[in-house]
Amino acid sequence: MPAAIKLHQLRAFVAVARLGSIRAASRAAHLSQPALTKSIQELEDGVGAKLFIRRRQGVVMTNIGESFFKHASLILEELRVAQEDIQQRLGLAGGSVNIGVGGSIARTIMPQVITRFHREYPNVKIRIVEGQLVSMIPALRQGELDFTINTYYQGHLDNELSYEYLMDREYQVVVRRGHPLEHATSITQLLECDWTMPTPNGSYYRLLHDLFADRDMMPKISVTCETFMACTSLVAQSDFVSILSRDVISDPILGNHLVPLAVCEPLPKAGFYLIQRKDTALTPMGASLAQLFRQQCRVPMSF
Repeated sequence: MPAAIKLHQLRAFVAVARLGSIRAASRAAHLSQPALTKSIQELEDGVGAKLFIRRRQGVVMTNIGESFFKHASLILEELRVAQEDIQQRLGLAGGSVNIGVGGSIARTIMPQVITRFHREYPNVKIRIVEGQLVSMIPALRQGELDFTINTYYQGHLDNELSYEYLMDREYQVVVRRGHPLEHATSITQLLECDWTMPTPNGSYYRLLHDLFADRDMMPKISVTCETFMACTSLVAQSDFVSILSRDVISDPILGNHLVPLAVCEPLPKAGFYLIQRKDTALTPMGASLAQLFRQQCRVPMSF
Protein backbone atom coordinates (compact mmCIF):
# COMPACT_ATOMS: atom_id res chain seq x y z
CA MET A 1 0.00 0.00 0.00
CA PRO A 2 1.49 3.40 -0.97
CA ALA A 3 2.58 5.64 1.89
CA ALA A 4 0.52 8.75 2.61
CA ILE A 5 1.78 11.85 0.82
CA LYS A 6 2.45 14.74 3.15
CA LEU A 7 1.95 18.39 2.38
CA HIS A 8 5.55 19.41 3.03
CA GLN A 9 6.68 16.76 0.54
CA LEU A 10 4.45 18.23 -2.17
CA ARG A 11 5.73 21.73 -1.44
CA ALA A 12 9.33 20.54 -1.61
CA PHE A 13 8.71 18.72 -4.89
CA VAL A 14 6.95 21.67 -6.56
CA ALA A 15 9.64 24.12 -5.40
CA VAL A 16 12.45 21.96 -6.82
CA ALA A 17 10.52 21.31 -10.04
CA ARG A 18 9.92 25.02 -10.65
CA LEU A 19 13.45 26.18 -9.82
CA GLY A 20 15.34 23.24 -11.32
CA SER A 21 17.72 22.69 -8.42
CA ILE A 22 17.62 21.66 -4.79
CA ARG A 23 19.99 24.48 -3.86
CA ALA A 24 17.76 27.20 -5.36
CA ALA A 25 14.64 25.63 -3.85
CA SER A 26 16.22 25.43 -0.40
CA ARG A 27 17.06 29.13 -0.51
CA ALA A 28 13.55 30.05 -1.69
CA ALA A 29 11.86 27.84 0.93
CA HIS A 30 14.32 28.77 3.72
CA LEU A 31 15.06 25.07 4.31
CA SER A 32 18.34 23.20 4.43
CA GLN A 33 19.31 21.18 1.38
CA PRO A 34 19.40 17.90 3.39
CA ALA A 35 15.85 18.53 4.65
CA LEU A 36 14.62 19.23 1.13
CA THR A 37 16.41 16.19 -0.26
CA LYS A 38 14.89 13.99 2.45
CA SER A 39 11.38 15.24 1.61
CA ILE A 40 11.89 14.45 -2.08
CA GLN A 41 13.23 10.97 -1.30
CA GLU A 42 10.31 10.25 1.02
CA LEU A 43 7.88 11.39 -1.67
CA GLU A 44 9.54 9.20 -4.32
CA ASP A 45 9.40 6.24 -1.93
CA GLY A 46 5.72 7.01 -1.25
CA VAL A 47 4.68 7.16 -4.91
CA GLY A 48 6.98 4.32 -5.88
CA ALA A 49 8.72 6.13 -8.73
CA LYS A 50 11.61 8.44 -9.46
CA LEU A 51 10.42 12.02 -9.99
CA PHE A 52 13.78 13.66 -10.75
CA ILE A 53 16.98 12.80 -12.56
CA ARG A 54 19.94 14.28 -10.71
CA ARG A 55 22.56 16.02 -12.84
CA ARG A 56 25.63 18.13 -12.09
CA GLN A 57 23.82 21.33 -13.08
CA GLY A 58 20.65 20.54 -11.10
CA VAL A 59 17.69 18.24 -11.58
CA VAL A 60 15.19 17.53 -14.36
CA MET A 61 11.85 15.82 -13.99
CA THR A 62 11.23 12.34 -15.30
CA ASN A 63 8.13 11.71 -17.42
CA ILE A 64 6.36 10.53 -14.30
CA GLY A 65 7.63 13.62 -12.48
CA GLU A 66 6.21 15.93 -15.13
CA SER A 67 2.82 14.24 -14.91
CA PHE A 68 2.89 14.33 -11.11
CA PHE A 69 3.88 18.02 -11.14
CA LYS A 70 0.62 18.97 -12.88
CA HIS A 71 -1.37 17.35 -10.08
CA ALA A 72 0.87 18.51 -7.22
CA SER A 73 0.97 22.17 -8.26
CA LEU A 74 -2.79 22.21 -8.76
CA ILE A 75 -3.34 20.66 -5.29
CA LEU A 76 -1.21 23.36 -3.67
CA GLU A 77 -2.97 26.14 -5.57
CA GLU A 78 -6.38 24.73 -4.64
CA LEU A 79 -5.30 24.55 -0.99
CA ARG A 80 -4.12 28.17 -1.10
CA VAL A 81 -7.43 29.28 -2.60
CA ALA A 82 -9.38 27.28 -0.02
CA GLN A 83 -7.42 28.79 2.89
CA GLU A 84 -7.79 32.31 1.54
CA ASP A 85 -11.49 31.73 0.90
CA ILE A 86 -12.03 30.81 4.55
CA GLN A 87 -10.03 33.79 5.80
CA GLN A 88 -11.85 36.19 3.51
CA ARG A 89 -15.26 34.82 4.51
CA LEU A 90 -14.27 35.41 8.13
CA GLY A 91 -13.71 39.06 7.26
CA LEU A 92 -9.93 38.90 7.03
CA ALA A 93 -9.35 40.54 3.64
CA GLY A 94 -5.91 39.26 2.81
CA GLY A 95 -4.40 36.72 0.47
CA SER A 96 -3.74 37.20 -3.21
CA VAL A 97 -5.44 37.30 -6.60
CA ASN A 98 -3.58 36.26 -9.77
CA ILE A 99 -5.01 37.43 -13.08
CA GLY A 100 -4.14 37.64 -16.76
CA VAL A 101 -5.07 40.46 -19.13
CA GLY A 102 -4.79 41.08 -22.85
CA GLY A 103 -2.53 43.91 -23.99
CA SER A 104 -5.35 46.35 -24.79
CA ILE A 105 -7.03 45.61 -21.45
CA ALA A 106 -3.76 46.32 -19.66
CA ARG A 107 -3.59 49.72 -21.35
CA THR A 108 -7.20 50.84 -20.97
CA ILE A 109 -9.47 49.13 -18.42
CA MET A 110 -7.08 47.45 -16.01
CA PRO A 111 -5.55 50.55 -14.33
CA GLN A 112 -8.96 51.89 -13.18
CA VAL A 113 -10.07 48.47 -11.95
CA ILE A 114 -6.89 47.72 -10.02
CA THR A 115 -6.78 51.19 -8.47
CA ARG A 116 -10.34 50.84 -7.19
CA PHE A 117 -9.77 47.28 -5.94
CA HIS A 118 -6.57 48.23 -4.12
CA ARG A 119 -8.33 51.16 -2.49
CA GLU A 120 -11.06 48.83 -1.17
CA TYR A 121 -8.77 45.91 -0.27
CA PRO A 122 -5.26 47.29 0.41
CA ASN A 123 -4.07 44.07 2.09
CA VAL A 124 -4.77 41.83 -0.91
CA LYS A 125 -1.76 41.21 -3.15
CA ILE A 126 -2.40 41.26 -6.90
CA ARG A 127 -0.30 39.61 -9.60
CA ILE A 128 -0.97 40.61 -13.22
CA VAL A 129 0.26 38.70 -16.29
CA GLU A 130 -0.09 40.31 -19.71
CA GLY A 131 -0.50 38.35 -22.92
CA GLN A 132 -2.85 36.40 -25.18
CA LEU A 133 -5.03 33.59 -23.92
CA VAL A 134 -2.92 30.93 -25.64
CA SER A 135 0.01 31.76 -23.35
CA MET A 136 -2.16 31.63 -20.23
CA ILE A 137 -4.02 28.35 -20.64
CA PRO A 138 -1.37 26.27 -18.79
CA ALA A 139 -1.43 28.67 -15.82
CA LEU A 140 -5.24 28.64 -15.77
CA ARG A 141 -5.25 24.85 -15.84
CA GLN A 142 -2.76 24.65 -12.98
CA GLY A 143 -4.60 27.22 -10.86
CA GLU A 144 -1.71 29.70 -11.07
CA LEU A 145 -4.12 32.28 -12.56
CA ASP A 146 -7.58 32.85 -11.08
CA PHE A 147 -8.97 34.28 -14.32
CA THR A 148 -8.04 36.27 -17.40
CA ILE A 149 -9.77 39.05 -19.34
CA ASN A 150 -8.98 38.24 -22.95
CA THR A 151 -10.16 37.42 -26.45
CA TYR A 152 -10.41 33.88 -27.71
CA TYR A 153 -10.84 32.18 -31.06
CA GLN A 154 -14.00 30.09 -31.20
CA GLY A 155 -12.37 27.39 -33.30
CA HIS A 156 -9.98 26.52 -30.51
CA LEU A 157 -12.05 26.23 -27.34
CA ASP A 158 -10.60 24.62 -24.24
CA ASN A 159 -13.27 22.48 -22.56
CA GLU A 160 -11.67 22.93 -19.15
CA LEU A 161 -12.43 26.65 -19.17
CA SER A 162 -15.56 28.78 -18.94
CA TYR A 163 -16.05 31.91 -21.06
CA GLU A 164 -18.21 34.81 -19.84
CA TYR A 165 -18.76 37.46 -22.52
CA LEU A 166 -17.98 41.02 -21.37
CA MET A 167 -17.73 43.37 -24.36
CA ASP A 168 -16.72 43.97 -27.98
CA ARG A 169 -13.92 46.25 -29.12
CA GLU A 170 -13.14 47.59 -32.60
CA TYR A 171 -9.69 47.10 -34.11
CA GLN A 172 -8.05 49.20 -36.83
CA VAL A 173 -5.00 49.14 -39.08
CA VAL A 174 -2.44 51.54 -37.65
CA VAL A 175 0.82 53.22 -38.71
CA ARG A 176 3.03 55.93 -37.26
CA ARG A 177 2.21 59.56 -37.85
CA GLY A 178 4.08 60.63 -40.97
CA HIS A 179 4.18 57.11 -42.46
CA PRO A 180 4.48 57.21 -46.29
CA LEU A 181 1.15 55.35 -46.58
CA GLU A 182 -0.79 56.98 -43.75
CA HIS A 183 -3.50 57.95 -46.27
CA ALA A 184 -3.96 54.43 -47.66
CA THR A 185 -7.60 53.40 -48.12
CA SER A 186 -7.13 49.64 -48.61
CA ILE A 187 -5.12 46.89 -46.99
CA THR A 188 -4.02 45.85 -50.48
CA GLN A 189 -1.98 49.07 -50.66
CA LEU A 190 -0.08 47.94 -47.57
CA LEU A 191 0.74 44.36 -48.53
CA GLU A 192 4.32 45.20 -49.47
CA CYS A 193 4.93 46.88 -46.11
CA ASP A 194 6.48 45.11 -43.16
CA TRP A 195 3.84 44.19 -40.58
CA THR A 196 4.11 43.35 -36.89
CA MET A 197 1.41 41.55 -34.93
CA PRO A 198 1.14 39.18 -31.97
CA THR A 199 1.32 35.44 -32.56
CA PRO A 200 -1.56 34.11 -34.70
CA ASN A 201 -1.81 30.94 -32.58
CA GLY A 202 -4.83 32.09 -30.64
CA SER A 203 -7.47 34.68 -29.86
CA TYR A 204 -8.37 37.65 -32.06
CA TYR A 205 -5.19 37.57 -34.14
CA ARG A 206 -5.92 33.98 -35.17
CA LEU A 207 -9.26 35.24 -36.51
CA LEU A 208 -7.46 37.98 -38.46
CA HIS A 209 -4.93 35.51 -39.82
CA ASP A 210 -7.66 33.24 -41.16
CA LEU A 211 -9.62 36.20 -42.52
CA PHE A 212 -6.65 37.54 -44.48
CA ALA A 213 -5.91 34.06 -45.81
CA ASP A 214 -9.50 33.63 -47.03
CA ARG A 215 -9.36 37.00 -48.81
CA ASP A 216 -5.98 36.17 -50.37
CA MET A 217 -4.43 39.32 -48.98
CA MET A 218 -2.07 38.02 -46.30
CA PRO A 219 0.25 40.81 -45.07
CA LYS A 220 3.96 40.19 -44.75
CA ILE A 221 4.30 39.76 -40.99
CA SER A 222 8.04 40.19 -40.53
CA VAL A 223 8.07 40.58 -36.74
CA THR A 224 5.93 38.79 -34.18
CA CYS A 225 5.57 40.79 -30.97
CA GLU A 226 4.33 38.96 -27.89
CA THR A 227 3.69 42.10 -25.85
CA PHE A 228 1.60 45.18 -26.45
CA MET A 229 4.48 47.50 -25.56
CA ALA A 230 6.83 45.92 -28.10
CA CYS A 231 4.22 46.13 -30.86
CA THR A 232 3.21 49.75 -30.26
CA SER A 233 6.79 50.92 -29.80
CA LEU A 234 7.87 49.30 -33.07
CA VAL A 235 4.99 50.85 -35.02
CA ALA A 236 5.43 54.29 -33.43
CA GLN A 237 9.13 54.45 -34.29
CA SER A 238 9.33 52.74 -37.69
CA ASP A 239 7.39 52.08 -40.89
CA PHE A 240 5.90 48.82 -39.61
CA VAL A 241 2.13 48.38 -39.91
CA SER A 242 -0.08 46.67 -37.33
CA ILE A 243 -3.67 46.20 -36.15
CA LEU A 244 -4.58 47.46 -32.69
CA SER A 245 -7.66 48.11 -30.59
CA ARG A 246 -9.35 51.42 -31.39
CA ASP A 247 -9.38 52.53 -27.76
CA VAL A 248 -5.64 51.86 -27.50
CA ILE A 249 -4.95 53.96 -30.61
CA SER A 250 -7.05 56.77 -29.12
CA ASP A 251 -5.06 56.77 -25.89
CA PRO A 252 -3.78 60.34 -25.32
CA ILE A 253 -0.24 59.12 -24.65
CA LEU A 254 -0.09 57.24 -27.95
CA GLY A 255 -2.34 59.54 -29.97
CA ASN A 256 0.51 61.80 -31.05
CA HIS A 257 2.42 58.88 -32.54
CA LEU A 258 -0.12 56.46 -34.07
CA VAL A 259 -2.60 57.01 -36.90
CA PRO A 260 -5.57 54.67 -37.59
CA LEU A 261 -6.16 54.12 -41.29
CA ALA A 262 -9.62 54.41 -42.89
CA VAL A 263 -9.30 51.25 -44.99
CA CYS A 264 -12.32 49.99 -46.94
CA GLU A 265 -12.02 46.40 -45.72
CA PRO A 266 -14.06 45.89 -42.52
CA LEU A 267 -12.26 44.21 -39.64
CA PRO A 268 -14.14 41.98 -37.21
CA LYS A 269 -14.73 43.20 -33.68
CA ALA A 270 -12.92 41.44 -30.88
CA GLY A 271 -15.03 39.85 -28.16
CA PHE A 272 -13.51 40.00 -24.69
CA TYR A 273 -14.34 37.37 -22.10
CA LEU A 274 -13.74 36.62 -18.44
CA ILE A 275 -12.11 33.20 -18.65
CA GLN A 276 -11.50 30.79 -15.77
CA ARG A 277 -11.45 27.10 -14.96
CA LYS A 278 -14.88 25.50 -14.93
CA ASP A 279 -14.39 23.44 -11.79
CA THR A 280 -13.02 26.14 -9.49
CA ALA A 281 -14.91 28.94 -7.74
CA LEU A 282 -13.18 32.26 -7.18
CA THR A 283 -12.34 33.38 -3.66
CA PRO A 284 -14.40 36.33 -2.36
CA MET A 285 -11.55 38.70 -3.27
CA GLY A 286 -11.17 37.14 -6.71
CA ALA A 287 -14.92 37.41 -7.26
CA SER A 288 -14.84 41.07 -6.17
CA LEU A 289 -12.08 41.85 -8.67
CA ALA A 290 -13.93 40.00 -11.43
CA GLN A 291 -17.06 42.03 -10.68
CA LEU A 292 -15.12 45.29 -10.99
CA PHE A 293 -13.92 44.19 -14.42
CA ARG A 294 -17.52 43.41 -15.41
CA GLN A 295 -18.65 46.87 -14.32
CA GLN A 296 -15.78 48.66 -16.09
CA CYS A 297 -16.34 46.71 -19.32
CA ARG A 298 -19.90 48.04 -19.41
CA VAL A 299 -18.66 51.66 -19.36
CA PRO A 300 -18.70 53.04 -22.94
CA MET A 301 -15.32 54.15 -24.28
CA SER A 302 -15.13 57.69 -25.62
CA PHE A 303 -13.11 58.35 -28.79
